[in-house]
Amino acid sequence: MNIALPALVPALPALGAAATFATGRKAPGYSRPLAILPVAAAAVLALVAAVQLGTGHTLDAATRLTPTGGPDISLAIHLDGYTSLISVLVGLVATCVQVYSTAYLRTDPRYPSYAALVSLFTAAMFLVVYSGDLMVLLVGWEIMGICSYFLIGHHWETADARGASLKAFLVTKLGDVPFLFGIFALAADAHTFRISGVLQAAAHGQLHHPTLIALLLLAGVAGKSAQFPLHTWLPDAMAGPTPVSALIHAATMVAAGIYLVARLLPVFLLSGAALVVLAVLAAVTMVGSALCALAQDDIKRVLAYSTVGQLGYMAGALASGDREAAVFHLVGHGAFKALLFLSAGVLIHAAHTNSLSAMSRLPGLRDRVPDARWTLGIGLVALAGLPPFTGFFSKEAVLTAAEHAATGEALTNGVGPAGAVPHAAGWIVLVAGMLTALLTAAYATRLWLLAFPSLPAQAKARAAAPAASATAAEPGAPYSPEADEVAPGQAEPAAMRWPLWVLALPTMAFGVAGLRTDWLPELLDGGSLRPSLVTGVLGTGLAVAGVLISYATWRVVSARSTERVPEQGGAPDAERLIPAAPAPAPADPGRVLLGPLYGPAQHGFRLDRLYSLLFVRPTVAAAELVKFLDREVVEGYVQASGGTAKLLGWVVRRSQTGNAQTYLSALLAGVVLIAVFVAVGT
Repeated sequence: MNIALPALVPALPALGAAATFATGRKAPGYSRPLAILPVAAAAVLALVAAVQLGTGHTLDAATRLTPTGGPDISLAIHLDGYTSLISVLVGLVATCVQVYSTAYLRTDPRYPSYAALVSLFTAAMFLVVYSGDLMVLLVGWEIMGICSYFLIGHHWETADARGASLKAFLVTKLGDVPFLFGIFALAADAHTFRISGVLQAAAHGQLHHPTLIALLLLAGVAGKSAQFPLHTWLPDAMAGPTPVSALIHAATMVAAGIYLVARLLPVFLLSGAALVVLAVLAAVTMVGSALCALAQDDIKRVLAYSTVGQLGYMAGALASGDREAAVFHLVGHGAFKALLFLSAGVLIHAAHTNSLSAMSRLPGLRDRVPDARWTLGIGLVALAGLPPFTGFFSKEAVLTAAEHAATGEALTNGVGPAGAVPHAAGWIVLVAGMLTALLTAAYATRLWLLAFPSLPAQAKARAAAPAASATAAEPGAPYSPEADEVAPGQAEPAAMRWPLWVLALPTMAFGVAGLRTDWLPELLDGGSLRPSLVTGVLGTGLAVAGVLISYATWRVVSARSTERVPEQGGAPDAERLIPAAPAPAPADPGRVLLGPLYGPAQHGFRLDRLYSLLFVRPTVAAAELVKFLDREVVEGYVQASGGTAKLLGWVVRRSQTGNAQTYLSALLAGVVLIAVFVAVGT
């Protein structure tokens, strides 16, 4: 293979971004082709590179960038089955997002800068995927961080977008600081920044601080891949345009952390403590995010919390020692999560609101968006993990990996010894994964029922809130309206429809690639991705139970949402519909299923308030103290010293009058004083 081929994959979107930045203001008509063509060409080249590389082969090439006095920094490219698979996913999703954005933001005056940032974002992710050197990987890692800041804050006129972009930047940087120290510690032990050299050092036991290194790296992964406790930025990031959400959640930023751990899994297998920590983080993330998703009214926040939970599945697979299952779920999730976000964008375009409770009151919404209704349903079935769609196979691969780890037979597939994975890590992931399967199916069903209720249920919902605006969100619920929403009733353009069906194909069919070892597993580590009988039955049974419980609860709540009573002063048999409760979403099953947890779950269990109390307020108080000491103490001393010098200067200046008689008088007075002192002294 010509090395220029994979080198062009990240280079083309980067050049497209530079060209769009350069011409966007003077020639905005070129922005759309400059946004789409380089990214699409990079996607095609990524596919060609994957085909030429084949299965079971790797490619390494490097040239030294600079000596450092220690480990050299190299511009290195590494290709294997993992890079091939993820690069194709990145190219596919990024191309669909760019095409979709041409219609979704067609009247946005800042579209050129938006398109350029999306291209740069894509180039940075390609760089992370193909990089064979940790420092070069870090460059792509940080470029994605700054691009996410600008893209989330695209509608900077709104306070939500400004706050969300700043929060995303600061929280991810909080994880990036220990992540950087982890890279330095890893290079110090391995004596190289090259990933191949690091893995060789891990295989030969040359890493002297594996637990410290793994925990430092996990801090950066928790920030970038939105794992507890650094996950809070991701739901708030929904203030950005919907296509950006699709790109971040499906194929770039949040996938980067999982991919990094998969690349460096031999390092993590050297520390059982780090694997248990990763398993605990994954378990808390999975269950907590699923509970939060069950309480959200904003459709994009439901999908955001679902992303957090699915990333927890991937982290759980890595904690169980099976990177094949983790990457399998990463790619499958990337397809159906991009599909879900872009379908949600069509709903927002048609309904003029993000609110599920408002959508449930809109008449005819299901008929206005037939493409989105079908593709959203396909994506939700995959998200719920029901056969035969991709989500079922990839989720069951994770649960199977956890099952084997719990029994002491971890599916490390030759990456490391099976005994390196603690049994506790497997059990933690398995139990949390089963519970999350139930909750995921429940909130996926809830989303569908609220977005597309039956006609009788919709009539009841409208009658139960007659005074509410048709697009009003649930009072008190977190909600981030988009500035690029258009008038209701307009049909979505073709550029917003065909990417849905392109993404629907892998959502439905990609999962079967893991059934035979000579298909997808041969591209990766060669292990099995087939679901086991026990986890397959339990996982699918819990998913079906979640669907049925959510549907049955919705039926009960919908029936109770209104009651018929005789009208005052009318005929005895006259009846009218009155609201039974002031709830703005009378047919919401999440409120009943969660009970007293509904309020806390709706606000992310108030972790932001806790972080504000524990970290933000003390930091602000310390800053105020430093401000006081600087202005009142340090600056007081400085001003006092300057004032003293000024006073002395004033005294000296007053004595210099230029009058000779004054000088002679002072001289005589001085002589007299000296004489008196001498006489007294004698």
